[in-house]
Amino acid sequence: MSPLMMYQLVALGLLAIGLYGIVWRKSLVGMLISVELMLNGAGLSIVSASQLTAADSATGQIATLFVMGLAAAEATLVLAIIVVVAKRFKSTETDVVSRLKG
Repeated sequence: MSPLMMYQLVALGLLAIGLYGIVWRKSLVGMLISVELMLNGAGLSIVSASQLTAADSATGQIATLFVMGLAAAEATLVLAIIVVVAKRFKSTETDVVSRLKG
């Protein structure tokens, strides 16, 4: 098995764990962590493909830095939303937040 295949399988594993967390977690913070795992898997896939193929490695590293910046911005925004939801609903559980008033 080639090193590229092993890195891609690890990245796929991170993606699968993140997807599982998104589907089965009840907490908004748990869902945020799952999305971060998925973005880390994408970054690993990009940097391993750029390093272990004939592609320019600098381009892959720049793309991975972009993914990391996107993940940091997403985490900041979602944490701010979670704080507002926690103040308003007194919970971060999705079952409590998803109930409509009427």
